Amino acid sequence: MPKKIGLIAGNGQFPLLFAQTARQKGLEVYAVAYQGETDPTLVEHVVALEWLYLGQIKKIIKFFRSNDIKDAVMLGGVTKTKMFTNVRPDIKAVALLATMRHTHDDAILRAFAELLASEGVQIQASTFLLPELLAPAGNWTRRKPSRTETEDIRLGWEIAKEIGRLDIGQCVVTGGGTVLAVEAIEGTDAAIARGGALSKGQAVVVKVCKPNQDTRFDIPAVGLNTIETMQQAKIRTLAIESGKAVVFDRETMIRTADRYGMTIIALNDDDIRNGHAHENGS
Repeated sequence: MPKKIGLIAGNGQFPLLFAQTARQKGLEVYAVAYQGETDPTLVEHVVALEWLYLGQIKKIIKFFRSNDIKDAVMLGGVTKTKMFTNVRPDIKAVALLATMRHTHDDAILRAFAELLASEGVQIQASTFLLPELLAPAGNWTRRKPSRTETEDIRLGWEIAKEIGRLDIGQCVVTGGGTVLAVEAIEGTDAAIARGGALSKGQAVVVKVCKPNQDTRFDIPAVGLNTIETMQQAKIRTLAIESGKAVVFDRETMIRTADRYGMTIIALNDDDIRNGHAHENGS
């Protein structure tokens, strides 16, 4: 394990958890943070922090090089709707985008990771220090999905995998055998709210990995905020992918879901194919 690690920090709590864990394991963390996105308290958990805007790739390379960083992780999200407003691309960013046929999430992130590798910085898997955050299989809550919800999970899983294959998003809201909302640039919370508004209280949220997910970045994440968003949208069931989704505040998330009378279930492709999700139903 390296003694130093670079951190490219987006929003949310993942960068904070990583920095805290890395420090506990004796690693020095050198982080770059995005203006308007990254939690400012990250500075309390790292050796050095450099603030920048999206697109300032040369500053990232210079910062890592000056601190002799050879390995780094990319954690946390970036509000995608800001990607067209809060950006200050430098020459390297413009050159990178000029070589790309499309600017889907994975395409940009892979190209960015390859560029950093060419500069001597290898991007590591986002969970390499925190494998315990990956979702364990099974029904986590007292409530289990109904038969109707199980069928909606199966439909949502199929559609979510397809939009993932197309690199559109990771989350789908289904209800009554109908696709109510598909996540795109607006993000998971907005998709849940939109699906809930159409569902009349009968819907499920399905969030899965893309079929060819690069585990270095953009793996699906859920947490207490997901449950609160579902409660506001009057959606009672969440299905995620076991072993592949990152879960924050899992115990608090489960307690809250039980209090709201919700279901959280973690499945995999085999469960869907073999009907194991149906066995959990009532």
